[in-house]
Amino acid sequence: MNYHRTLKSAVAALAIAMPLGWASIANAQDAVNLRMTIWSANEAHLKLFNEIAVGFKKDHPNVTVTYESLPFDTYTTALTTQIAGGNAPDMAWIFETAAYDFVNSGALYPLTDTLKASPGYNLEEVSATATERWSKDGVLYAYPFSTSPFGVFVNNHLIKAAGAKTPAELIAAGQWDWEQAISTASAVGKTGKGGLIVRDFNYQMWQNVASVWDGWGASPWSADGKTCTMAEKPMVDALTFIHDAIFEKKAIPGPGENIDFFAGNAAMTITQISRASLLPKDNPFSWDLVPLPKGPAGDYALIGQAGIGVMQAGKNAKTAAEFVAYMTNPENSAKLSQFFPSARKSLLNAEVLKKTNPLLSQEQIDKVVISGIETGKVIPGHTGFAQIQQAVRSGLDAVWRPDADIAGTLQKICGQIGPLLKR
Repeated sequence: MNYHRTLKSAVAALAIAMPLGWASIANAQDAVNLRMTIWSANEAHLKLFNEIAVGFKKDHPNVTVTYESLPFDTYTTALTTQIAGGNAPDMAWIFETAAYDFVNSGALYPLTDTLKASPGYNLEEVSATATERWSKDGVLYAYPFSTSPFGVFVNNHLIKAAGAKTPAELIAAGQWDWEQAISTASAVGKTGKGGLIVRDFNYQMWQNVASVWDGWGASPWSADGKTCTMAEKPMVDALTFIHDAIFEKKAIPGPGENIDFFAGNAAMTITQISRASLLPKDNPFSWDLVPLPKGPAGDYALIGQAGIGVMQAGKNAKTAAEFVAYMTNPENSAKLSQFFPSARKSLLNAEVLKKTNPLLSQEQIDKVVISGIETGKVIPGHTGFAQIQQAVRSGLDAVWRPDADIAGTLQKICGQIGPLLKR
C-alpha cells in the first residue's frame, strides 16, 4: 500500500465531501470529544495521559479526551485505514518512519501558530534538528514528543555466569566495541540463554538494525534520499558482521527465535531507554544501561522519534491543536519525559532527567540519554516508506539464512527500491 498516496486521496475526498460550515457547527457544539490514537497500552502511560486530559478539562470543561490504543505492529496501517474510511482520529501518534508521508500528504493540521500562541510554550527551545522531519516550509505539522536514544540494556547476572566481561568492565578498559559485544553475547548464547537482541526487529522491522549498522557508517540511502546505498561497502560489511554473529557465533537469536530480555532470558538488548519501564519490579536481575558499542566508523548514537499530529479531517482540529499545545507544554513535557525523552533543551539535564527516570543513574543519563539525544541520527525514514520497508524486508529474507550471498542480495534490493526512492 502506498501510504503517501492513500493519505493524500483520503484528505482530498474528505475535503470535497465536507459540507460548508461543518467546522463552525462542530465548534458551536457544547460537548467536544477528542480521540487520540496511540500505540501504547501501558497502564503507567495511560494513567499519565488521562491525568493530562483531566488537567486540560479544567480550563476546557466541555472537552473530553480519550485514547485509542492500536497494535504497535500494524499501527500505521490501522491509522491510515481510519483516515481513508472517514473515521480519522482528532490526534495521532506518528512513527518517525511515516513522518514524511503524513507531513507531505496534507493530512496534518499546522501547529506552529497554536503552539506559539500558547502562554509559556517556548517552542524556540526545541531544536531544528528535532523538528526537521515534522516540518515543511517552516511550519510544524507534528510535535516530536518523544526523542528517545537507543542504548544497550544489560543482564549482568547472565554475563558473569557465562564467565564473560560485562559491558561496564569493557567500557572501563576502553574495549566496548562491536567485536567485544558480540564475544560477550556469544558466551551467554553458548549457555542456552539469548545473547544480544535488537528489540522489535524480529527479522521484520529492519530499520531498527540501524542501531548496529550505523557503527559502520552504513545507510540504506543517500542523504537526499534519492539513491540506494545498501549495496555499498559499509552496509555489506555491517550485514556480514551481523550474519556471522547470528549463524556462526550464535550471539544473536536467529529467525523464529523469540527471546525476551526483560524476562531475564538474554544477555543484552538494544532498545530505547523508555523500555526501562519493562524491567521486572519484583526480584529484578542485576541490570545496566550502556551506550551502543563503538563500530569501525567510530562512536555513534541512534534516536527514535514519535510525533503528535492533529488530523485535518478531524471535526475539531482547532481544539485538538490546543490540546496538543497543552500536552506538550514545558510542564507536561517534564511529566512525559519519564517515558518519552523530550527535545526541549531545558529538560535535557541530569537533574531533571533523574527526577523523571529514577531507575537510571546519573552516569547512564549523561552517557546514554543526553549524549544520545545531542549526537544521534534519527532512524531512517522516507516518503512512501511503507512500500520501501516492505520491499527491503522481503529482499533481506535472503540474507537471514546460513548460505547468504549478502553483496548480491543487497544489489538486488537496490534495484528494487531505486525507482521508489526517486518518486
